[in-house]
Amino acid sequence: MLRLFPNEALSEAGWPGESWRMVEDLDAAGWSLDRLNEAFFYADTIATGALMIVQGGRVVATRGDVTHRFQCHSIRKSLLSALIGIHAEEGAIDLSLTLETLGIDDREGLTAVEKQATIYDLLTARSGIYHPAGYETPWMRSIKPARHAHAPGTWWCYSNWDFNALGTIFTQLTGLGIHAAFAERIAGPMGCEDFRFDDERRDGWLVPDENSQHPAYPFRLSARDLARFGLLFLRDGRWRARQIIPADWVAASVLPYSDAGTRGAYGYMWWISKNGTGFPGVVVPEGTYSAQGTRGHFCVVIPPLDLVIVHRVDTDQKDREVNRFQFGRLLRLILKARRGRGGATA
Repeated sequence: MLRLFPNEALSEAGWPGESWRMVEDLDAAGWSLDRLNEAFFYADTIATGALMIVQGGRVVATRGDVTHRFQCHSIRKSLLSALIGIHAEEGAIDLSLTLETLGIDDREGLTAVEKQATIYDLLTARSGIYHPAGYETPWMRSIKPARHAHAPGTWWCYSNWDFNALGTIFTQLTGLGIHAAFAERIAGPMGCEDFRFDDERRDGWLVPDENSQHPAYPFRLSARDLARFGLLFLRDGRWRARQIIPADWVAASVLPYSDAGTRGAYGYMWWISKNGTGFPGVVVPEGTYSAQGTRGHFCVVIPPLDLVIVHRVDTDQKDREVNRFQFGRLLRLILKARRGRGGATA
């Protein structure tokens, strides 16, 4: 839902500067220090690499190294969605275009029916194309139907084929690399402190796959830079006085187009809460949405509380993971601290 902020939302208090500012008085801001400590003590027992809580554009608390550039995994999809929104507004991308019109195919060949899938179908993970894809997790492979099981637009499936092909389409239509475009159109205007994509360091790359023509496009982002991205969406795509992502696109991105069972719902490559569901063991406020990456990467945006919660794991280490149940418990503890003494929890 598009939300209009009062003029004071543009003040210095509502935004980080070159670096993040801290909340000055936790109690006045509605937080319990004791309950925050309970959340942090629990985070210390799991594989949390970094945790950052932002309310009203100010940092409530952090844990771990918020400057470390962790792999983003599937959070990359929400980053690309934002870029697509910018270029759709500017006329470079038309969501109604079909794969046939675009000349998109793949190694095993797409049928005439599959080629009727539109950019919109891919964006909402409803392409009906279950061709092999790169960068998939075991869970993603397990939920993929057989080829040709569903027509385009009729069935939701969280499939990397859709997301990777969107990367190919973005570059084809704009002439831009995804990571360079993110650096110029989003990271730079937001004032990211750690993300770089230049001649000295590139925090994004392409991963080809032998089974598909469409590569994945991983990113590295620090917790504090990812929190900026969450705040950008919380503020309807605006950063201070500048509209970076069209507000209408932000609003459309986080609508529940497809039911995702216990995981809530799905929008334009964002996960959306539905009737409080989305994470095991916690009832989240209505309107909550998140960017998620495998093994414990979350950027949770909670508009009713003006809140962004970022959680990262050092997944460069093979044995490091925070599962959905562990994160659900951690999120419940954080929300309990925000709601104050006696706050309702699941």
